[in-house]
Amino acid sequence: MSNPSAPPSYDGKSLLYPPPYDGYSGAYPAGCPGADPQPPPYSAVSPQPGGYPQPVPPLETLPVNFSDRSGSSGREEYGHFSPTGWDNKKVRHAFIRKVYGIISVQLLMTVGIIAIFTFVTPVSSFVRRNIAVYYVSYAVFLVTYLVLACCEGPRRRFPWNIILLSVFTLAMGFMTGTITSMYDTKAVLLAMIITAVVAVAVTVFCFQTKVDFTSCTGLFCVLGIVVMVTGIITAVVLSFKYVYWLHMLYAAIGAIVFTLFLAFDTQLVLGNRRHTISPEDYVFGALEIYMDVVRIFLFLLQIVGRRN
Repeated sequence: MSNPSAPPSYDGKSLLYPPPYDGYSGAYPAGCPGADPQPPPYSAVSPQPGGYPQPVPPLETLPVNFSDRSGSSGREEYGHFSPTGWDNKKVRHAFIRKVYGIISVQLLMTVGIIAIFTFVTPVSSFVRRNIAVYYVSYAVFLVTYLVLACCEGPRRRFPWNIILLSVFTLAMGFMTGTITSMYDTKAVLLAMIITAVVAVAVTVFCFQTKVDFTSCTGLFCVLGIVVMVTGIITAVVLSFKYVYWLHMLYAAIGAIVFTLFLAFDTQLVLGNRRHTISPEDYVFGALEIYMDVVRIFLFLLQIVGRRN
């Protein structure tokens, strides 16, 4: 086969011989192999003056919501804290250790004060003769309790929260010691043992049970009102005439109700139920559980003991 005498002409648009590259425009002519696709019409691309393309507007981002009230956990916030923070086990365990460490110190201080008021005869005789000291400690207890329970600033600000909690514990211990000084030593020891058994049993039960006490806040409000009204009626009746069965009935109701409150407050601290409290409110959690334990002890003391 003979070779062609001359290459094909440019008009033939042969694929073997594409048109020459246009060095000025930087692209092949339109319609040829290797050429860029047909540019969109002028109306679709509206470059800014100066030849720069229109900047792409940024996409709007939605805030991430970590607190899902309808999620699988089913928990709600308590004390201005998102319950999903409890998903971190390290945070939860550190909070529980801090709360129960504070409670341990409070109970040791209270037991020490009770031992002094029970076994040291001059101290016991002094508080019996000077009942006004008891009312002074009651006023200090009431003021510090209201500040810690109602004011979020002092409750969360270190070291004021620890100072207020220490004053509250001393006042509560002084009140409890004054009351125990009027009872027999064996009754005080028996009430302490029963209270320790009840507190440990309720704590273990709250760790293991699937019953959610925090979802029954209305019921616990009713129980608190029942205890308050019953206490007022008992105090009025006993001021005129001592009725043994009424006194025992009130003590039994109080012990049962505050045992339930202990379960409620324990689950608030554990954080594995519908309601929980903020990790910043460790003082509040220790305060409530400590109050429940002391109240149980005082009611049991009324049941098992007799005044001297």
